[in-house]
Amino acid sequence: MVSPIDVQKALSGMDYPARKDDIIRHAEQHGASQEVLDALRKIPDREYEGPSGVSSAVFD
Repeated sequence: MVSPIDVQKALSGMDYPARKDDIIRHAEQHGASQEVLDALRKIPDREYEGPSGVSSAVFD
């Protein structure tokens, strides 16, 4: 199970607003676990204003 802390670590340093593809790419480049990447791949394909929006989409 992915934790909100894991997701936030993967998104550290991310520039927002950002699209889903940019978020996944950033997480990959920053060593996110496979679990985190899988969770991010399931979020809706839209623009996110910040990390809290991404977390809401992951854990909704």
